[in-house]
Amino acid sequence: MERVDRIDWSAFDAVLFDLDGVLTATANVHARCWKRVFDEYLSGSFASGESAPRLFELPLDYTQYVDGKPRYDGVRSFLSSRGVWLPDGAPVDPPTAETICGLGNKKSLLFTQVILSEGVEIYPDAVALVRHLGERNTKLAVVSSSRHCESILTTAGLKDCFSLRVDGIVAEEVGLAGKPSPETFVYAARELGVEPASSAVVEDALVGVRAAQQGGFRLVVGVDRTGGQINLRQAGADVVVTDLEKTLGIDNDGLVSSE
Repeated sequence: MERVDRIDWSAFDAVLFDLDGVLTATANVHARCWKRVFDEYLSGSFASGESAPRLFELPLDYTQYVDGKPRYDGVRSFLSSRGVWLPDGAPVDPPTAETICGLGNKKSLLFTQVILSEGVEIYPDAVALVRHLGERNTKLAVVSSSRHCESILTTAGLKDCFSLRVDGIVAEEVGLAGKPSPETFVYAARELGVEPASSAVVEDALVGVRAAQQGGFRLVVGVDRTGGQINLRQAGADVVVTDLEKTLGIDNDGLVSSE
């Protein structure tokens, strides 16, 4: 696969960023919390033995079934992979409820506790790119399935870097389907007053890459922080990078260049 070193960011009217795994290292926190919730449920609900469902395996199950999806969709997706069915319940279900919403709410509570305890780690390469684009008045948005997006951005000191946030809360309020549907990305572009065809998306999740491609964005940048560049390419990323700051070299004759 051709290695991309530089992207001409001046070619885009707007750049839309995913949050977890792109701007902040919170994807790892999400993965840990999901594993704890699913493992506790499966271990407590099924007797050990050959017929017991396999526990949550990192990183495969997180990447394949949960990463980038709205919370309750992630619960359904993973449990379905293990042949387990639960009633949906309701968003107000307590974290002790054995429902889709209950497990999702348990994970949300655990995630909040971990963030309060450990704080939020940012990716310096992503922050360097965001600040570079902001200095050049490129329109910037965060598009995330997380309902914790605003609090994470605030804790990380990044909230003021973006003029728009479209997260799980906004998506529910507006009635937008979550990733891999392109609706949240397309909505963000239109709210910024630009078209997808003149904008770029920066994503690390496979479902997010698929959503951006389906949305007709001019460039979809896959961020490989875990050695998954082939999967990102297969999902539809136009280019895959491991360090966003290194893309800041500018070429005059196109969107991307490589050495």
